[in-house]
Amino acid sequence: MSSSSPLVSVVALSHNHALFLTESLDSVLAQDYPAASIELIIVDDASSDDSAAVISAWAALNGVPQNRLILIPPGQSRGACAAFNQGWALSRGEFIIDLATDDILLPTRLTEQVAAFAALPPTVGVVYTDAELMDEAGRFVRRHYRRTPTGQTLPPTLSGDVFAHVLGHYFISTPTMMIRRQVLEELGGYDEKLAYEDFDFWVRSSRRWQYHFLDRVLTRKRLHPRSHSRGFYQAGDPQLASTIAVCYKAHALCRTPAETAALVRRVKYELRQAARYRQWSEAQQLYALLRQLQPTPSLAWRTVGAWSRWRAN
Repeated sequence: MSSSSPLVSVVALSHNHALFLTESLDSVLAQDYPAASIELIIVDDASSDDSAAVISAWAALNGVPQNRLILIPPGQSRGACAAFNQGWALSRGEFIIDLATDDILLPTRLTEQVAAFAALPPTVGVVYTDAELMDEAGRFVRRHYRRTPTGQTLPPTLSGDVFAHVLGHYFISTPTMMIRRQVLEELGGYDEKLAYEDFDFWVRSSRRWQYHFLDRVLTRKRLHPRSHSRGFYQAGDPQLASTIAVCYKAHALCRTPAETAALVRRVKYELRQAARYRQWSEAQQLYALLRQLQPTPSLAWRTVGAWSRWRAN
C-alpha cells in the first residue's frame, strides 16, 4: 500500500485494561499499512485502574497528540456505546475499526481488509474475519470459528445480504470488523441507550449494507472469565433489556416471511433464556413480541407467556 492509501481510523476503547493497553496499542503501530494513513483515537471509559495514566504515558512516548485522547473520569461513564461515539466523532477515516484495548491487531490486518474493500462493490459496508481467541495471559485457546473436516466454518459464515442470518444467529466476531464510514454516519453511530452495541449494529447496518467474510485470522481476541457477557440473563443486568429493544427494532425492519421467521427463532431463544433465569418481566415483553410476530403461538409458548405474566405480576 502507498502513502495514498485510504485513511483508517482505529477507535481504541479502554475500560480497566491497564494490564493489556500497551500490547494492544503497540499492535496498531506495528501495522504494515502506511503510518500516515492510520489515525488512532484512544478513549478511556471511566476506568478505575491505572488505564488513564498508562494511556497518557504511552501517547507521550509514541507522539499521539492529546487531542486524540478522551479520558472519561471515573464515575462519569455513559456506557461503552457513548464512549465509542465520542471517539468516532473525532475520526476522519474512510474506514473504522472499533478496537477493545485488551485485543490485538495482527500486523497485516489493515492492509488485508482495505484490499478486500477495494476489490468489493461499494454496497459492502463491513468486512469481518476469523479471530484467534486467547486467555487473559495471552495463551492460545482456539479460533473463533471451528471447522468441519472440509474446512467449513462453524457457525456458518455468510457474505452479501446477512440481515436474516444476524437475526437468527450470533456468527460474527465483533472485534474483527472493519466498517465503512458511511455506514456509521447513516446509523448515527451506536445506539447510546443500549448496554452493548454489536447485535443492534448488525441488525440496523445489514438492512441497508452488505457484509463480506474474509477467511483470514487478523485479530487476537482476549477472553475474560468476568466479561460482561457472563452476566447475561442475570438479575439487574441491562443487556437483556437491550436485546429486547433490538428485537423490536428488527420487527420493524423485517420485509419477508423468511426474515420474520428468523426473528421468531431469536425471540423464542431469548424467551426461553429469560424464563430459565426467572427474568419474568423481560419474558413477558418477549412473549408480547412473539404474539405480534406469530399471532397464534403453540400451546407451549402460550403457557410460557401466561406463566411469565403471573410471575411478573
